[in-house]
Amino acid sequence: MNGFFTFDKYSVLYTMLKVLDFEVVIIGGGLAGLTAALHLSQNNSNVLLIEKYAYPHHKVCGEYVSNEVLPYLNKLGVYPIKNGAQQISKFEISNHHGKQISATLPLGGFGMSRHAFDLLLYNKLKETANVLIDSVSEVTYNNEIFKIKTSNGRSFTSKYVLGAWGKRTNLDKKIDRPFINRTSPWLGVKAHYEYEMPTDVVRLHNFDGGYCGLSKTESGAVNACYLTTYASFKKVGDIETFQQTTMSKNPFLKHFYNTAKPLFEKPLSISQISFGQKEAISDHILMIGDTAGLIHPLCGNGMAMAIHSAKIVSELLVTTQANNETTRNDLEVAYEQQWKKAFANRMTTGRIIQRLLMQPTATKFGFKAAQMVPSLVPSIIKKTHGEVLL
Repeated sequence: MNGFFTFDKYSVLYTMLKVLDFEVVIIGGGLAGLTAALHLSQNNSNVLLIEKYAYPHHKVCGEYVSNEVLPYLNKLGVYPIKNGAQQISKFEISNHHGKQISATLPLGGFGMSRHAFDLLLYNKLKETANVLIDSVSEVTYNNEIFKIKTSNGRSFTSKYVLGAWGKRTNLDKKIDRPFINRTSPWLGVKAHYEYEMPTDVVRLHNFDGGYCGLSKTESGAVNACYLTTYASFKKVGDIETFQQTTMSKNPFLKHFYNTAKPLFEKPLSISQISFGQKEAISDHILMIGDTAGLIHPLCGNGMAMAIHSAKIVSELLVTTQANNETTRNDLEVAYEQQWKKAFANRMTTGRIIQRLLMQPTATKFGFKAAQMVPSLVPSIIKKTHGEVLL
């Protein structure tokens, strides 16, 4: 196979595309992976998306999405609002003791479960791309070609690979990403409930060791998703007791867990959630969504960021494939620069806000400042959001 590399670069490209199974293989079918697959396949790229679990399925997620991504989704032929997503325009936040601040969301957003949102994207994607339900066991890169192996014994080759497998998997270990060796103190828990609350508001309630987001989804159910530290959780040891004791010291959460009717057999949970720095590129794999970096879920913008990162990488790949002068190195440099430009400041802001909310004294002063200056909260929210994507 090395023989064809002795020809000029145009012959190499022509020969490579003839022998490769796909131009792009995307590992992971969450929001980032689905969006990238949809964008690329609609622009004539031969794409394979590999997702471990059959659609639809629930995921630990806040399920609030900033409206900044709506025009872009509509351009791809995906219409959350027409498919029942709840339109949200208000934000409420409470501290450990139930002091509350309300604000208008600068761009607004929508509430939609991952069960419904992922399925909406998946059904649209099936029109233009290949989807395989399997898990990837190995990715290797040699002589400008990726080889991808799956747990069920399938193997594929491609010119590019996008990593969209989420917060952490065994693949992070196999390609030796530095963050995977750092212990993270965070645990995430999510479930749906029957509970009366306005459809146009997303709420964030703080408690000792974490915070819980509440918002309505397309089904009318309320999604309750919270993040807590192991140090706080291990004092109690089980989810139900933790919710009824530690979390319920906040009167809003006490009312919620005393009156809400669970709609899941049991809550979903995920451990070792890392908010530390990750690499946007590793072993020539272009990382998108949570695989590239995870923002603290304080203003509900992680889902929008995943979709935005898919747009960035897809536009660069479309341009690269159309321009034979663009090298892989050019592509990687451009992607890293654009990823940092779009998200680095937001990630930093999220970390700062999270540290403040985890300190009762700082939270107390922060709430007083927000009450004195009503524009403060919308201003902070803007710093964790981007411009409207067209």
